Amino acid sequence: MRRIRLTVSYDGTDFHGWQVQPDRITIQSEMQRVFSEIEGAPVRVDASGRTDAGVHAIAQVAAVSMTNPIPCVNLRKAANRLLPTSIRVVDVVEAHPDFHPRFQAAAKTYEYRMFREETCPPFLRNYVCHWPRPLREDAMIALAPVLEGEHDFTAFAASDDADAKTKSGLPKSKVRRIFSSTMWREDGMLLYRVRGSGFLKHMVRNIMGVLIEAGKGNVDRASLEARLRPDSGIPAGPTAPPQGLFLLGVEYPAHSEIR
Repeated sequence: MRRIRLTVSYDGTDFHGWQVQPDRITIQSEMQRVFSEIEGAPVRVDASGRTDAGVHAIAQVAAVSMTNPIPCVNLRKAANRLLPTSIRVVDVVEAHPDFHPRFQAAAKTYEYRMFREETCPPFLRNYVCHWPRPLREDAMIALAPVLEGEHDFTAFAASDDADAKTKSGLPKSKVRRIFSSTMWREDGMLLYRVRGSGFLKHMVRNIMGVLIEAGKGNVDRASLEARLRPDSGIPAGPTAPPQGLFLLGVEYPAHSEIR
């Protein structure tokens, strides 16, 4: 049995997120349909994380186990012939048999894109959050690095029954380490980029939502720091729209693949 690591790029506009859902088209359901056809038997395709409906990926990492001996370069070509054009497999490599894209990830990087001009070009509407209203961008830029370090991100996480408890029944930790958190203006775009050890459901969109509140003057440094304290009791949100969010890439230890 081969373990295959896949790097996948997708436009999430027409999909109900990554994870398989009954009677809905998702990235995972399309990937499993195609790789099952290539294998000639049902296969499961796992990813580094479950992106939401409308969220995009430049370089999502996934993995599949197969017996088909097709060379990696031909597997990529075959998959792209069968997948919708909004999903592309950009790289295929042999991986260690125990490689798992989620559990072995060392870091992930996301970027949120906000278009600040009055009129949003129609070809950008599915790939940015259009926000022409006034914001104190200087306050947002100044507060973004406050999120760096190890914190309890309960106040930035949506409820998720699948990740609520460990197998022993204890609550799962909401502590995550953020390696970098930066925001900057680039022409008509306000960009936020965050790199961390892992992310909770809606975490990046909730961070962006809170930074928007800072831009409105409703959140200052003290209130942002209060949200990072364990058991702060502050509810998650507001949640920024999904279409501005991109998964830029996922990092792994060097031993996680074989070239």
